[in-house]
Amino acid sequence: MKIRFSASAEAWTKWAPVLRAALPEAELARDGDPASFDAMIYAPGGDITDFAPYRNVRLVQSLWAGVERIVTNSTLTQPLARMVDPGLAQGMAEYCAGWAMRAHLGMDRYAQDGIWRNDLSPPLATDRQVTILGMGELGRAVAHMLRGIGFGVTGVSASGRSVKGVAVHPLADLVRVLGQASILICLLPDTPDTRNLLDARRLALLPEGAWIVNPGRGTLIADDALLEALDRGRLAHAVLDVLRTEPLPPAHPFWAHPGITVTPHIAAETRPETAAPVAAENLRRAMSGRPILHLVDRAKGY
Repeated sequence: MKIRFSASAEAWTKWAPVLRAALPEAELARDGDPASFDAMIYAPGGDITDFAPYRNVRLVQSLWAGVERIVTNSTLTQPLARMVDPGLAQGMAEYCAGWAMRAHLGMDRYAQDGIWRNDLSPPLATDRQVTILGMGELGRAVAHMLRGIGFGVTGVSASGRSVKGVAVHPLADLVRVLGQASILICLLPDTPDTRNLLDARRLALLPEGAWIVNPGRGTLIADDALLEALDRGRLAHAVLDVLRTEPLPPAHPFWAHPGITVTPHIAAETRPETAAPVAAENLRRAMSGRPILHLVDRAKGY
C-alpha cells in the first residue's frame, strides 16, 4: 500500500512517525507519480488541489473532522472520509464542559473588588438546561460529559436521530428549542443550511442572559446580529473558538467586546497518537474492499 501524504510540512513532521507505527505495511510519501498511490491522507495546507491524476486512489482520508475545504472540489471523485478521533472528541467535550461550568457558576460575577457578593450563589446543574446544536460524534461526546455533571441536555440535529439520554429534535424545531437554551453549544457543520442560522430573529428567542459557546463553525452565527444582541443585554456572553476569518484581525470588534471571549481555534485538536490508528483502520478497509468508516456524504457536505 502506497500512501500520499498531502498536508503541511509541520504536519508531516508530527504525523509521519505515528502513521508509520500504526500502518507499518504501508509506504508513506510526500510526492511521487500520482498514478502510483493507492490512498491519500489529506489536510488543508498541502500541495494538492487537483485530485484527478490520483486515479488509483481508493480513499482520501482527511485528518480534520471538518471537510468543507475539500468536499466541494470538483476534481475529487475518490471516496472521502472525515476524521473521527477519540482524542478530538474528548478535547471538545472538555472545552464545552469547562465553558458551560463557567457560565453556569457565574464565575465572572465575583470581581475581586472587596464586595462580598454572597447573594449570587448559582443553581444546581440539574436546574440548568444546555442545548447542543449538532449531535454527531462531537455533540454526543459533549452531551455525555454534561449529563455526567448533571445538566439537562437537549440536542438538535439535521436528522433528529435519537441519542440515549438526550431529547433530540430535528432542525425544523430549532425555533421552539431555542427558548429553553440557557447555555447554547454550537457544533453544526458548515453547510448552506447552517450558514447564518443564528440570525437576529433566532438569537432573540434565547432566554435573557443566555450564553453561547461556538466551537463548531464560524459561519453559523451572524456576526452583526450577535453584537447587537450582546449590546442590548439580551445575551450574557458568547465564547467563540471559530471565526469567519482566522486568525481574527486585531481590529475586529470581537476582541474588544466585553461580552465576547475569543479563543484561537483550540477547542479540539486532532491528536496524531489517537487519530493515527483510526486512519490506519480506514486505509486497511479501503485496500481490502470493506466498508469505509465515516464516509462523507457529498450531497450533505459532511
